[in-house]
Amino acid sequence: MAGPLAGVKVLEFEAIGPAPFAGMLLADMGADVLVVDRPASSGLGLKRERWYDVMLRGKRSVTLDLKSSNEAALALIARADVLIEGFRPGVMERLGIGPDAALKANPRLVYGRMTGWGQEGPLAARAGHDINYIALAGVLHAFGRKGQAPVPPLNLIGDFGGGGMFLAFGVACALLEARRSGRGQVVDAAMVDGTAILAAMFSGFLAGGQWSEERGANILDTGAPWYDVYETADRKYVAIGAIEDKFFAELAAKLKLLDLPPQHDRSQWPKMRQRFAETFKSKTRDDWCRIFEGADACFAPVLSWSEARTHPHSTARSAYVNVSNVDQPAPAPRFSRTGTSVPQPPPERGQGGRDALADWGFDAAQMKRLESLGLGIKE
Repeated sequence: MAGPLAGVKVLEFEAIGPAPFAGMLLADMGADVLVVDRPASSGLGLKRERWYDVMLRGKRSVTLDLKSSNEAALALIARADVLIEGFRPGVMERLGIGPDAALKANPRLVYGRMTGWGQEGPLAARAGHDINYIALAGVLHAFGRKGQAPVPPLNLIGDFGGGGMFLAFGVACALLEARRSGRGQVVDAAMVDGTAILAAMFSGFLAGGQWSEERGANILDTGAPWYDVYETADRKYVAIGAIEDKFFAELAAKLKLLDLPPQHDRSQWPKMRQRFAETFKSKTRDDWCRIFEGADACFAPVLSWSEARTHPHSTARSAYVNVSNVDQPAPAPRFSRTGTSVPQPPPERGQGGRDALADWGFDAAQMKRLESLGLGIKE
């Protein structure tokens, strides 16, 4: 496999959301990710065919009922560089494959743990989802317009930004350290922690008196008229983010609004917003794209996901790929020398397991032994 993580063996235990997302990121970078799936669907999360589960791309699978035997799991753990699990605290320990048992079997193992609340604390054992974690981290409170209720920003911040990406980052850091020390360790990635650190910049704003905790009253939260979205004549939208003076000046020029009040005169923001709204409403979204073509006014059309895939900039950068008739984002970031792995379709349960075990150094007799222990393996 191509990619900077080529040769790294990752054992991922079936989960939902951020843990498989972290596994996808590692697979995109060339890691050999083997998923330990349940023999049948658990019914957790959103129902969909595995074929459409993009976060399983580039991986292979074996099946195992972890409640029946942990011997097969420990045999896999002994050959892995990384383990990823997304259970509640204590579950892996009760299954006999917690950090103590895993690191005894493989002292160099990086043991990645993905939870919402973390491995300890008064909420550690409680159920939750993205919306709960970002609420407790203080981030959900900031999304929404003035005088209105907070608006959940999909599940991008807790599950994927504060969760899966931080788990993948932690795993990569621990891998580097393990190469130096020869010793593995546990990576405790909690979505509530990751969400909080994503908002690090705003801690400084608050301390410096540059941010109000009132929604919709700040530069970046729709408070400023020059950092917002506006409807166009065809009931579509455009986004402007003209923060700097020179960008604001170019925005005004392109809109032919040369008599605007000073940009940072908050008393004039309602009037300025009204003029922006009326002006943008006078033309279609495509009209405005033509007007702003080549301009440094911090302008962009608000595209749907389907539209984004075919935008000329996305096309020029090959930002999307089609894997077995499923359009999806290409691996990111990009590397000048090592490249990234070409995404392969998600495996069915157990699919590719035999080849994966062979690549991990198991011979035919050892595979037969693992099958006798309940490990499901397919070609």
